[in-house]
Amino acid sequence: MRRRILAGLAAALALLMGAPAPGAAASSWGAKHTPNVPVTTQDGKTLHFYDDLIKGKLVVISFIYTSCTDLCPLTTARLAEMRDMLGASFGRDVFFISMTVDPETDTPERMKAFAEAYDAKGPGWQFVTGTPANIDLINSHFGDKSAERGLSDHRNEIVIGNGRTGDWTRNSVLADLEEVIRDVRSMDPAWADRPRPANEARGLEHVRSMANNPGEILFKKACAACHTVGGGDRVGPDLRGVTERHDEAWLKRFISNPRQMRASGDPALAALVKRFPAVRMPVLGLGEVDAGDVIEYLRARNDKLAAREAEIPPPPNDRRN
Repeated sequence: MRRRILAGLAAALALLMGAPAPGAAASSWGAKHTPNVPVTTQDGKTLHFYDDLIKGKLVVISFIYTSCTDLCPLTTARLAEMRDMLGASFGRDVFFISMTVDPETDTPERMKAFAEAYDAKGPGWQFVTGTPANIDLINSHFGDKSAERGLSDHRNEIVIGNGRTGDWTRNSVLADLEEVIRDVRSMDPAWADRPRPANEARGLEHVRSMANNPGEILFKKACAACHTVGGGDRVGPDLRGVTERHDEAWLKRFISNPRQMRASGDPALAALVKRFPAVRMPVLGLGEVDAGDVIEYLRARNDKLAAREAEIPPPPNDRRN
């Protein structure tokens, strides 16, 4: 804790004096005064924050720590969903950076394990740690004062920036992801003016229709980033058949307060934790009524999948043998 406080003081002094923080590069500021200090990626590679991660790029920065059990997993899962929505633009036009707010704990190895839980691979998404002084300097520059307030109070917003123009804005991936992508696109002056097919939505390469069913809306907003229904495991388990494996009361308790359920030592939940050790279901703020709507949607979705499969005739026997 003492080292953490001293590191924060050193970073603050560096900000006030315009001098590099301890361990920083000789040139510790990039264009528009963005920190250019050394950082370490999840692969153990040392980069300079501005020169290698920001300069000339359209970036989305999130603030996380790997021991977080609530919003950090959800934020990262939502970013993974946003990555899929961006399609070929991800890693070419738009880049993600997940910054730790707990550099003393979050080693490159821990960051890599966290990244792999969300299938975050390749140069398009960097999970970044480093010395406490350098990480605090970067986080403070973007308005996150977790070193002063405590980890649980860290900023859950994302920062969107254009490294070519020096423009920055904020948003939240807990909002509608299509709107977030529009905000990202709007940071690129060339995007609005580029030639495009007449039927292409502005700022989006993928558009999801939003249903009127409240359970489906809640599922798409809060659950789809981590779960599919019949599409296989994602960040968390496939929810196909979940309403048959667990009764409604169990599901409501878990959806409403997963932290309390984990603390209870429930054996079914312990088995899930063992299957998915790197992530935890966060507290989503869904009450009993909301949870009931989600469960009803899952039940209807499972019934629809079962009915669809029943209509498909089995493949003919191969009599060639």
